[in-house]
Amino acid sequence: MADHDRPQAAFLDRDGTIIVDYHYLNDPANVELLPGAAEAIRLLAAAGIPSVVCTNQSGIARGAISLEQYRAVRLRMEELLRAEGAALLDTFSCPHHPDVTGPCPCRKPETGLYERAAALHKLDLSRCLYAGDRYRDVAACTVFHGTGLFVDSRVSEPEDRVRAVAEGMTVVPSLLDGVRPLLAALK
Repeated sequence: MADHDRPQAAFLDRDGTIIVDYHYLNDPANVELLPGAAEAIRLLAAAGIPSVVCTNQSGIARGAISLEQYRAVRLRMEELLRAEGAALLDTFSCPHHPDVTGPCPCRKPETGLYERAAALHKLDLSRCLYAGDRYRDVAACTVFHGTGLFVDSRVSEPEDRVRAVAEGMTVVPSLLDGVRPLLAALK
């Protein structure tokens, strides 16, 4: 991969990609980093590729998670990452759900979160990495012609995996397993 192909940023899903996916996680005491996630974020940063979290949090719209609980979980995740020498550039979240709040432009697979991040951090979305454990988390990769990593987690749907492969994304068992070869190709 030539230097001009180096991703400008890595857009990472949160649940199932960085932390264990507990449905509607609202207690910071339950935040658990997935094996290798902090190392992957650290390696990306060392290569000049900052990580940005883009996450759907429909539990807020459904009343299962308060904004304060969401923030506490986010801060705990960031604390655990820092303890392993990893840091995020930014986090963007969609608190909506179409059944409760109606459609919105920021709920993945829509692209609003990525577009906000790109505007704020001056990113070319075609030069970014997109990683997540559901198709909706990596769909923007196809829209923007970026690089996609489908993290095959315990909650990934087989049809999501098939679609990601059909669209040219790499399927990996963990974020770290996707980041290592990507960075090796940059050398």
